[in-house]
Amino acid sequence: MRGKMQKFGLIAMGALLGVMLSLNYSAVADKKADSTLPVEELRAFAEVFGKIKSDYVEPVEDKKLINEAINGMLSGLDPHSSYLDADAFKDLQVGTQGEFGGLGIEVGMEDGFVKVVSPIEDTPAFIAGIKSGDLIIKLDDTPVKGMTINDAVKRMRGKPNTQITLTVMRKGQNKPLTFTITRAIIKIKSVKFKLLESGYGYVRVTQFQEHTGENLAKALDELYKQNKEPLKGLVLDLRNDPGGLLNGAVGVSAAFLPESSLVVYTEGRTDDAKMKLTANKENYLRSPRESDYLKNLPAGVKDVPLVVLINGGSASASEIVAGALQDHKRAIIIGTQSFGKGSVQTVLPLGNGTAIKLTTARYFTPNGRSIQAKGITPDIVAEDATVNGVDKDSLFNVREADLERHLTNGQDTKKPEAAPIKAPTPKKESPAKDQGDSKDDATSKEREVVSKNDYQLNQAVNLLKGLQIRKSR
Repeated sequence: MRGKMQKFGLIAMGALLGVMLSLNYSAVADKKADSTLPVEELRAFAEVFGKIKSDYVEPVEDKKLINEAINGMLSGLDPHSSYLDADAFKDLQVGTQGEFGGLGIEVGMEDGFVKVVSPIEDTPAFIAGIKSGDLIIKLDDTPVKGMTINDAVKRMRGKPNTQITLTVMRKGQNKPLTFTITRAIIKIKSVKFKLLESGYGYVRVTQFQEHTGENLAKALDELYKQNKEPLKGLVLDLRNDPGGLLNGAVGVSAAFLPESSLVVYTEGRTDDAKMKLTANKENYLRSPRESDYLKNLPAGVKDVPLVVLINGGSASASEIVAGALQDHKRAIIIGTQSFGKGSVQTVLPLGNGTAIKLTTARYFTPNGRSIQAKGITPDIVAEDATVNGVDKDSLFNVREADLERHLTNGQDTKKPEAAPIKAPTPKKESPAKDQGDSKDDATSKEREVVSKNDYQLNQAVNLLKGLQIRKSR
Protein backbone atom coordinates (compact mmCIF):
# COMPACT_ATOMS: atom_id res chain seq x y z
CA MET A 1 0.00 0.00 0.00
CA ARG A 2 2.77 2.40 0.95
CA GLY A 3 4.53 1.69 -2.34
CA LYS A 4 1.36 2.50 -4.25
CA MET A 5 0.99 5.74 -2.30
CA GLN A 6 4.53 6.81 -3.08
CA LYS A 7 4.01 5.91 -6.75
CA PHE A 8 0.77 7.90 -6.84
CA GLY A 9 2.45 10.85 -5.12
CA LEU A 10 5.25 10.89 -7.67
CA ILE A 11 2.73 10.74 -10.53
CA ALA A 12 0.74 13.62 -8.98
CA MET A 13 3.86 15.67 -8.46
CA GLY A 14 4.93 15.01 -12.02
CA ALA A 15 1.53 16.13 -13.28
CA LEU A 16 1.71 19.28 -11.17
CA LEU A 17 5.20 20.07 -12.41
CA GLY A 18 3.98 19.60 -15.97
CA VAL A 19 1.06 21.99 -15.41
CA MET A 20 3.34 24.61 -13.87
CA LEU A 21 5.80 24.35 -16.70
CA SER A 22 3.02 24.60 -19.28
CA LEU A 23 1.87 27.83 -17.60
CA ASN A 24 5.37 29.18 -18.10
CA TYR A 25 6.26 29.31 -14.42
CA SER A 26 9.50 31.15 -15.10
CA ALA A 27 7.66 34.03 -16.79
CA VAL A 28 5.89 35.02 -13.58
CA ALA A 29 8.75 34.33 -11.23
CA ASP A 30 10.93 37.14 -10.00
CA LYS A 31 13.73 37.27 -12.52
CA LYS A 32 16.14 38.53 -9.91
CA ALA A 33 15.41 35.64 -7.57
CA ASP A 34 16.22 31.96 -7.85
CA SER A 35 13.56 30.54 -10.19
CA THR A 36 14.25 26.93 -9.17
CA LEU A 37 11.06 24.99 -8.48
CA PRO A 38 10.57 24.25 -4.74
CA VAL A 39 10.84 20.48 -5.16
CA GLU A 40 10.51 19.56 -1.45
CA GLU A 41 7.36 21.64 -1.01
CA LEU A 42 5.87 20.26 -4.24
CA ARG A 43 6.66 16.74 -3.04
CA ALA A 44 4.77 17.45 0.19
CA PHE A 45 1.85 18.84 -1.83
CA ALA A 46 1.78 15.73 -4.01
CA GLU A 47 1.88 13.50 -0.94
CA VAL A 48 -1.08 15.31 0.64
CA PHE A 49 -2.93 15.15 -2.68
CA GLY A 50 -2.32 11.41 -2.84
CA LYS A 51 -3.43 10.76 0.75
CA ILE A 52 -6.68 12.66 0.21
CA LYS A 53 -7.37 10.67 -2.96
CA SER A 54 -6.76 7.33 -1.25
CA ASP A 55 -7.79 7.84 2.39
CA TYR A 56 -10.46 10.56 2.57
CA VAL A 57 -13.81 9.27 3.82
CA GLU A 58 -15.46 9.96 0.45
CA PRO A 59 -14.10 10.06 -3.10
CA VAL A 60 -13.04 13.55 -4.19
CA GLU A 61 -12.69 14.73 -7.77
CA ASP A 62 -9.28 15.95 -8.90
CA LYS A 63 -10.85 19.18 -10.17
CA LYS A 64 -12.26 20.01 -6.74
CA LEU A 65 -8.93 19.35 -5.02
CA ILE A 66 -7.00 21.51 -7.46
CA ASN A 67 -9.56 24.34 -7.26
CA GLU A 68 -9.48 24.26 -3.46
CA ALA A 69 -5.68 24.29 -3.53
CA ILE A 70 -5.74 27.37 -5.78
CA ASN A 71 -8.31 28.98 -3.48
CA GLY A 72 -6.16 28.37 -0.44
CA MET A 73 -3.01 29.55 -2.19
CA LEU A 74 -4.61 32.92 -3.00
CA SER A 75 -6.72 33.53 0.11
CA GLY A 76 -3.68 32.79 2.26
CA LEU A 77 -1.86 35.81 0.78
CA ASP A 78 -4.13 38.67 1.87
CA PRO A 79 -7.86 39.42 2.29
CA HIS A 80 -8.27 40.69 -1.28
CA SER A 81 -6.58 38.04 -3.43
CA SER A 82 -8.94 35.28 -4.53
CA TYR A 83 -9.83 32.71 -7.17
CA LEU A 84 -12.84 33.57 -9.33
CA ASP A 85 -14.71 30.66 -10.82
CA ALA A 86 -16.66 31.26 -14.04
CA ASP A 87 -19.76 32.59 -12.23
CA ALA A 88 -17.78 34.85 -9.88
CA PHE A 89 -15.79 36.23 -12.81
CA LYS A 90 -19.00 37.13 -14.66
CA ASP A 91 -20.46 38.71 -11.50
CA LEU A 92 -17.37 40.86 -11.11
CA GLN A 93 -17.61 42.10 -14.69
CA VAL A 94 -21.30 42.93 -14.29
CA GLY A 95 -20.78 44.61 -10.90
CA THR A 96 -18.41 47.26 -12.22
CA GLN A 97 -21.10 48.39 -14.66
CA GLY A 98 -23.35 49.46 -11.78
CA GLU A 99 -26.00 46.71 -11.90
CA PHE A 100 -25.94 43.24 -10.35
CA GLY A 101 -28.03 40.89 -8.24
CA GLY A 102 -27.58 40.60 -4.51
CA LEU A 103 -27.79 42.47 -1.21
CA GLY A 104 -25.50 45.46 -1.68
CA ILE A 105 -22.66 45.14 0.81
CA GLU A 106 -18.87 45.39 0.52
CA VAL A 107 -17.33 42.61 2.61
CA GLY A 108 -14.00 41.16 3.72
CA MET A 109 -12.85 38.23 5.84
CA GLU A 110 -11.92 38.45 9.52
CA ASP A 111 -11.17 35.45 11.77
CA GLY A 112 -12.98 33.15 9.36
CA PHE A 113 -16.16 35.24 9.31
CA VAL A 114 -17.49 37.75 6.78
CA LYS A 115 -17.06 41.32 7.98
CA VAL A 116 -19.04 44.19 6.50
CA VAL A 117 -16.78 46.98 5.24
CA SER A 118 -19.68 49.15 4.12
CA PRO A 119 -23.31 48.74 3.10
CA ILE A 120 -23.94 50.42 -0.25
CA GLU A 121 -26.57 53.13 -0.17
CA ASP A 122 -30.06 52.46 -1.56
CA THR A 123 -29.58 48.68 -1.52
CA PRO A 124 -31.56 46.00 0.37
CA ALA A 125 -28.78 45.54 2.96
CA PHE A 126 -28.57 49.28 3.67
CA ILE A 127 -32.34 49.63 3.99
CA ALA A 128 -32.56 46.55 6.24
CA GLY A 129 -30.08 48.09 8.69
CA ILE A 130 -26.82 46.22 8.02
CA LYS A 131 -23.96 48.34 9.36
CA SER A 132 -20.26 48.75 8.74
CA GLY A 133 -18.38 46.51 11.16
CA ASP A 134 -21.09 43.84 11.40
CA LEU A 135 -19.67 40.31 11.58
CA ILE A 136 -21.79 37.88 9.57
CA ILE A 137 -21.74 34.50 11.31
CA LYS A 138 -24.55 32.65 9.48
CA LEU A 139 -26.14 32.75 6.04
CA ASP A 140 -29.59 31.24 6.43
CA ASP A 141 -28.83 28.16 8.57
CA THR A 142 -25.27 27.70 7.30
CA PRO A 143 -22.38 28.88 9.52
CA VAL A 144 -19.93 31.14 7.70
CA LYS A 145 -16.90 29.84 9.59
CA GLY A 146 -14.73 27.93 7.15
CA MET A 147 -16.21 29.44 3.97
CA THR A 148 -14.05 31.34 1.52
CA ILE A 149 -15.06 34.91 0.76
CA ASN A 150 -16.16 33.82 -2.72
CA ASP A 151 -18.38 31.07 -1.29
CA ALA A 152 -20.00 33.55 1.08
CA VAL A 153 -20.58 36.15 -1.66
CA LYS A 154 -22.02 33.47 -3.94
CA ARG A 155 -24.52 32.46 -1.24
CA MET A 156 -25.55 36.07 -0.64
CA ARG A 157 -26.18 36.66 -4.32
CA GLY A 158 -29.13 35.03 -6.02
CA LYS A 159 -32.28 35.57 -8.01
CA PRO A 160 -34.13 38.84 -7.39
CA ASN A 161 -37.08 38.66 -4.96
CA THR A 162 -35.63 35.67 -3.11
CA GLN A 163 -34.80 36.01 0.57
CA ILE A 164 -31.80 35.25 2.72
CA THR A 165 -31.40 35.53 6.48
CA LEU A 166 -28.16 37.01 7.81
CA THR A 167 -27.15 36.43 11.42
CA VAL A 168 -24.66 39.04 12.57
CA MET A 169 -22.68 39.95 15.65
CA ARG A 170 -22.52 43.67 16.34
CA LYS A 171 -20.39 45.63 18.75
CA GLY A 172 -22.44 46.71 21.76
CA GLN A 173 -25.06 43.97 21.28
CA ASN A 174 -25.23 41.07 23.74
CA LYS A 175 -26.75 38.61 21.28
CA PRO A 176 -26.72 38.04 17.53
CA LEU A 177 -29.08 40.04 15.33
CA THR A 178 -30.98 38.51 12.43
CA PHE A 179 -31.92 40.26 9.19
CA THR A 180 -34.16 38.72 6.55
CA ILE A 181 -33.32 40.53 3.34
CA THR A 182 -34.89 40.25 -0.10
CA ARG A 183 -32.38 40.11 -2.92
CA ALA A 184 -32.74 42.60 -5.73
CA ILE A 185 -31.06 43.79 -8.90
CA ILE A 186 -28.62 46.29 -7.46
CA LYS A 187 -28.77 49.47 -9.53
CA ILE A 188 -26.35 51.79 -7.84
CA LYS A 189 -26.71 55.51 -8.39
CA SER A 190 -23.08 56.40 -7.94
CA VAL A 191 -23.46 60.20 -7.79
CA LYS A 192 -26.05 62.21 -5.82
CA PHE A 193 -26.15 65.96 -5.43
CA LYS A 194 -28.09 68.81 -3.87
CA LEU A 195 -27.88 72.58 -3.55
CA LEU A 196 -27.72 72.87 0.25
CA GLU A 197 -28.44 76.59 0.26
CA SER A 198 -27.64 79.52 -1.97
CA GLY A 199 -23.96 79.29 -2.94
CA TYR A 200 -23.17 75.92 -1.37
CA GLY A 201 -23.36 72.61 -3.19
CA TYR A 202 -23.16 68.99 -2.08
CA VAL A 203 -22.06 65.98 -4.13
CA ARG A 204 -21.95 62.42 -2.84
CA VAL A 205 -20.13 59.57 -4.58
CA THR A 206 -21.45 56.24 -3.30
CA GLN A 207 -19.20 54.01 -5.42
CA PHE A 208 -16.76 54.41 -8.32
CA GLN A 209 -18.17 52.85 -11.48
CA GLU A 210 -17.70 53.16 -15.24
CA HIS A 211 -19.81 56.31 -15.50
CA THR A 212 -19.01 57.97 -12.16
CA GLY A 213 -16.75 60.65 -13.66
CA GLU A 214 -19.27 61.78 -16.26
CA ASN A 215 -22.11 61.61 -13.71
CA LEU A 216 -20.07 63.90 -11.45
CA ALA A 217 -19.60 66.35 -14.35
CA LYS A 218 -23.37 66.38 -14.94
CA ALA A 219 -24.02 66.92 -11.22
CA LEU A 220 -21.64 69.86 -11.06
CA ASP A 221 -23.18 71.39 -14.17
CA GLU A 222 -26.65 71.07 -12.66
CA LEU A 223 -25.56 72.58 -9.33
CA TYR A 224 -24.17 75.64 -11.09
CA LYS A 225 -27.37 75.97 -13.13
CA GLN A 226 -29.50 75.75 -9.98
CA ASN A 227 -27.39 78.33 -8.18
CA LYS A 228 -27.35 80.66 -11.23
CA GLU A 229 -23.92 81.98 -10.24
CA PRO A 230 -20.53 80.53 -9.26
CA LEU A 231 -20.64 78.42 -6.10
CA LYS A 232 -19.04 79.77 -2.93
CA GLY A 233 -18.23 76.31 -1.63
CA LEU A 234 -18.67 72.62 -2.40
CA VAL A 235 -18.78 69.47 -0.24
CA LEU A 236 -17.63 66.17 -1.78
CA ASP A 237 -18.95 63.32 0.38
CA LEU A 238 -16.96 60.07 0.18
CA ARG A 239 -18.16 58.55 3.46
CA ASN A 240 -18.96 54.84 3.31
CA ASP A 241 -17.77 54.72 -0.30
CA PRO A 242 -16.10 51.28 -0.64
CA GLY A 243 -14.22 52.25 -3.82
CA GLY A 244 -14.48 50.71 -7.26
CA LEU A 245 -12.83 51.45 -10.59
CA LEU A 246 -9.52 53.29 -10.66
CA ASN A 247 -10.33 55.37 -13.75
CA GLY A 248 -13.42 56.64 -11.92
CA ALA A 249 -11.23 57.86 -9.06
CA VAL A 250 -8.87 59.59 -11.49
CA GLY A 251 -11.81 61.23 -13.26
CA VAL A 252 -13.29 62.59 -10.02
CA SER A 253 -9.90 63.90 -8.94
CA ALA A 254 -9.26 65.44 -12.36
CA ALA A 255 -12.50 67.42 -12.12
CA PHE A 256 -10.94 69.53 -9.36
CA LEU A 257 -7.21 69.43 -10.18
CA PRO A 258 -5.19 71.18 -12.90
CA GLU A 259 -4.49 69.10 -15.98
CA SER A 260 -1.47 66.78 -15.70
CA SER A 261 -1.50 66.87 -11.88
CA LEU A 262 -0.38 63.56 -10.39
CA VAL A 263 -3.38 61.74 -8.87
CA VAL A 264 -1.88 58.44 -7.73
CA TYR A 265 1.00 56.13 -8.47
CA THR A 266 1.55 52.45 -7.81
CA GLU A 267 4.58 50.34 -7.02
CA GLY A 268 4.85 46.59 -7.54
CA ARG A 269 7.30 43.97 -8.72
CA THR A 270 6.39 43.89 -12.40
CA ASP A 271 6.58 46.69 -14.94
CA ASP A 272 2.80 46.57 -15.41
CA ALA A 273 2.32 47.18 -11.68
CA LYS A 274 4.22 50.48 -11.80
CA MET A 275 1.97 53.29 -12.94
CA LYS A 276 1.70 57.06 -12.63
CA LEU A 277 -1.80 58.32 -13.26
CA THR A 278 -2.27 62.02 -13.87
CA ALA A 279 -5.32 64.24 -14.41
CA ASN A 280 -5.28 63.68 -18.16
CA LYS A 281 -8.14 62.27 -20.20
CA GLU A 282 -6.25 59.16 -21.27
CA ASN A 283 -6.19 58.11 -17.60
CA TYR A 284 -9.92 58.44 -16.91
CA LEU A 285 -11.74 57.91 -20.22
CA ARG A 286 -12.79 54.35 -20.99
CA SER A 287 -11.57 54.56 -24.60
CA PRO A 288 -9.71 57.07 -26.80
CA ARG A 289 -12.86 57.52 -28.90
CA GLU A 290 -14.91 58.73 -25.93
CA SER A 291 -15.46 62.47 -25.64
CA ASP A 292 -13.88 64.20 -22.64
CA TYR A 293 -16.71 64.69 -20.16
CA LEU A 294 -14.60 67.11 -18.08
CA LYS A 295 -13.88 69.42 -21.00
CA ASN A 296 -16.91 71.66 -20.45
CA LEU A 297 -17.03 71.79 -16.66
CA PRO A 298 -18.57 75.00 -15.26
CA ALA A 299 -16.14 77.86 -14.74
CA GLY A 300 -14.98 77.93 -11.15
CA VAL A 301 -14.97 74.17 -10.47
CA LYS A 302 -11.17 74.07 -10.48
CA ASP A 303 -10.86 76.64 -7.69
CA VAL A 304 -14.15 76.55 -5.75
CA PRO A 305 -13.44 76.07 -2.00
CA LEU A 306 -13.77 72.32 -1.45
CA VAL A 307 -14.28 70.10 1.61
CA VAL A 308 -14.09 66.30 1.37
CA LEU A 309 -15.86 64.11 3.94
CA ILE A 310 -14.39 60.68 4.77
CA ASN A 311 -14.82 58.03 7.46
CA GLY A 312 -13.91 54.45 8.29
CA GLY A 313 -16.08 53.19 5.45
CA SER A 314 -14.18 55.21 2.83
CA ALA A 315 -11.91 52.75 1.05
CA SER A 316 -9.72 52.23 -2.00
CA ALA A 317 -10.75 54.61 -4.83
CA SER A 318 -12.33 57.08 -2.39
CA GLU A 319 -9.03 57.19 -0.46
CA ILE A 320 -7.16 57.87 -3.69
CA VAL A 321 -9.36 60.90 -4.38
CA ALA A 322 -9.10 62.21 -0.81
CA GLY A 323 -5.32 61.70 -0.77
CA ALA A 324 -4.79 63.42 -4.12
CA LEU A 325 -6.91 66.47 -3.21
CA GLN A 326 -5.23 66.67 0.19
CA ASP A 327 -1.67 66.45 -1.14
CA HIS A 328 -2.33 69.12 -3.77
CA LYS A 329 -3.91 71.30 -1.04
CA ARG A 330 -7.00 71.47 -3.21
CA ALA A 331 -9.42 70.42 -0.45
CA ILE A 332 -9.73 70.25 3.31
CA ILE A 333 -10.47 66.72 4.53
CA ILE A 334 -12.98 66.41 7.38
CA GLY A 335 -14.16 63.28 9.19
CA THR A 336 -12.36 60.29 10.64
CA GLN A 337 -9.51 58.01 9.53
CA SER A 338 -10.39 56.14 6.34
CA PHE A 339 -10.36 52.36 5.89
CA GLY A 340 -6.80 51.96 4.58
CA LYS A 341 -7.34 49.75 1.52
CA GLY A 342 -4.32 50.86 -0.50
CA SER A 343 -3.46 47.78 -2.53
CA VAL A 344 -4.02 47.10 -6.22
CA GLN A 345 -5.88 43.97 -7.30
CA THR A 346 -5.36 42.86 -10.88
CA VAL A 347 -7.88 40.46 -12.41
CA LEU A 348 -5.95 37.94 -14.50
CA PRO A 349 -8.22 35.80 -16.72
CA LEU A 350 -7.31 32.14 -17.11
CA GLY A 351 -7.88 30.01 -20.17
CA ASN A 352 -10.89 28.09 -18.81
CA GLY A 353 -13.22 31.05 -18.22
CA THR A 354 -12.08 31.60 -14.65
CA ALA A 355 -9.70 34.22 -13.27
CA ILE A 356 -7.60 35.15 -10.29
CA LYS A 357 -7.76 38.44 -8.45
CA LEU A 358 -4.20 39.06 -7.31
CA THR A 359 -2.71 41.87 -5.25
CA THR A 360 0.04 43.27 -7.48
CA ALA A 361 0.95 46.72 -6.10
CA ARG A 362 0.40 49.40 -3.47
CA TYR A 363 -1.21 52.80 -4.02
CA PHE A 364 0.68 55.98 -3.12
CA THR A 365 -0.62 59.53 -2.91
CA PRO A 366 1.14 62.25 -4.97
CA ASN A 367 3.38 63.07 -1.99
CA GLY A 368 4.44 59.44 -1.65
CA ARG A 369 2.21 58.34 1.23
CA SER A 370 1.20 54.69 1.27
CA ILE A 371 -2.53 54.29 1.91
CA GLN A 372 -2.28 50.59 2.75
CA ALA A 373 -3.32 49.59 6.29
CA LYS A 374 -3.24 53.24 7.35
CA GLY A 375 -5.69 55.23 5.29
CA ILE A 376 -6.09 58.96 4.92
CA THR A 377 -5.84 61.12 8.03
CA PRO A 378 -8.33 64.00 7.89
CA ASP A 379 -7.14 67.57 8.34
CA ILE A 380 -9.96 68.08 10.82
CA VAL A 381 -11.25 65.15 12.86
CA ALA A 382 -15.01 65.35 13.26
CA GLU A 383 -16.74 62.32 14.70
CA ASP A 384 -20.47 62.03 14.23
CA ALA A 385 -22.99 60.38 16.52
CA THR A 386 -24.77 59.08 13.44
CA VAL A 387 -24.02 59.03 9.72
CA ASN A 388 -26.97 58.13 7.52
CA GLY A 389 -28.53 56.33 10.45
CA VAL A 390 -25.40 54.31 11.32
CA ASP A 391 -24.02 54.84 14.81
CA LYS A 392 -20.35 55.72 14.98
CA ASP A 393 -19.38 52.97 17.43
CA SER A 394 -20.12 50.30 14.84
CA LEU A 395 -19.17 52.41 11.83
CA PHE A 396 -15.50 52.94 12.63
CA ASN A 397 -14.45 49.68 14.29
CA VAL A 398 -13.14 47.84 11.24
CA ARG A 399 -10.33 48.89 8.92
CA GLU A 400 -7.84 47.25 6.61
CA ALA A 401 -5.29 46.95 9.43
CA ASP A 402 -7.79 44.86 11.41
CA LEU A 403 -8.14 42.23 8.69
CA GLU A 404 -6.28 38.98 9.05
CA ARG A 405 -3.18 38.67 6.79
CA HIS A 406 -3.49 42.28 5.60
CA LEU A 407 -0.69 43.65 3.44
CA THR A 408 1.62 45.91 5.43
CA ASN A 409 1.91 49.63 4.78
CA GLY A 410 5.54 49.44 3.68
CA GLN A 411 6.35 52.85 5.21
CA ASP A 412 6.05 52.12 8.93
CA THR A 413 9.56 53.46 9.57
CA LYS A 414 8.66 56.93 8.30
CA LYS A 415 7.96 59.82 10.66
CA PRO A 416 4.33 60.08 11.78
CA GLU A 417 2.16 62.72 10.16
CA ALA A 418 1.21 65.85 12.03
CA ALA A 419 -1.80 65.37 14.27
CA PRO A 420 -5.03 66.60 12.67
CA ILE A 421 -7.20 69.30 14.19
CA LYS A 422 -9.90 67.92 16.46
CA ALA A 423 -13.39 69.32 15.99
CA PRO A 424 -15.79 69.38 18.96
CA THR A 425 -17.45 66.00 19.48
CA PRO A 426 -21.23 66.20 19.13
CA LYS A 427 -23.58 64.92 21.76
CA LYS A 428 -24.38 61.33 21.03
CA GLU A 429 -27.96 60.73 20.04
CA SER A 430 -30.14 58.31 21.91
CA PRO A 431 -29.54 54.67 20.96
CA ALA A 432 -31.16 53.55 17.74
CA LYS A 433 -34.12 51.21 17.87
CA ASP A 434 -33.53 47.48 17.65
CA GLN A 435 -33.02 46.46 14.05
CA GLY A 436 -36.37 44.72 13.96
CA ASP A 437 -38.15 48.08 14.37
CA SER A 438 -35.88 50.33 12.35
CA LYS A 439 -36.67 49.53 8.71
CA ASP A 440 -39.00 52.50 8.23
CA ASP A 441 -36.40 54.86 9.71
CA ALA A 442 -33.67 53.42 7.51
CA THR A 443 -35.87 53.68 4.44
CA SER A 444 -36.66 57.30 5.22
CA LYS A 445 -32.98 58.17 5.68
CA GLU A 446 -32.08 56.27 2.53
CA ARG A 447 -34.39 58.48 0.48
CA GLU A 448 -32.76 61.67 1.68
CA VAL A 449 -29.72 62.99 -0.17
CA VAL A 450 -28.59 64.77 3.01
CA SER A 451 -29.81 64.89 6.60
CA LYS A 452 -30.33 68.11 8.54
CA ASN A 453 -28.79 66.36 11.58
CA ASP A 454 -25.58 65.40 9.76
CA TYR A 455 -22.97 66.88 12.10
CA GLN A 456 -19.98 66.31 9.83
CA LEU A 457 -21.73 67.91 6.86
CA ASN A 458 -22.74 70.89 9.00
CA GLN A 459 -19.10 71.24 10.09
CA ALA A 460 -18.05 71.23 6.43
CA VAL A 461 -20.55 73.93 5.47
CA ASN A 462 -19.58 76.09 8.47
CA LEU A 463 -15.93 75.81 7.44
CA LEU A 464 -16.74 76.83 3.85
CA LYS A 465 -18.70 79.84 5.11
CA GLY A 466 -15.79 80.80 7.34
CA LEU A 467 -13.42 80.60 4.37
CA GLN A 468 -15.80 82.80 2.35
CA ILE A 469 -15.91 85.43 5.11
CA ARG A 470 -12.12 85.39 5.35
CA LYS A 471 -11.83 85.74 1.57
CA SER A 472 -14.23 88.72 1.49
CA ARG A 473 -12.25 90.48 4.20
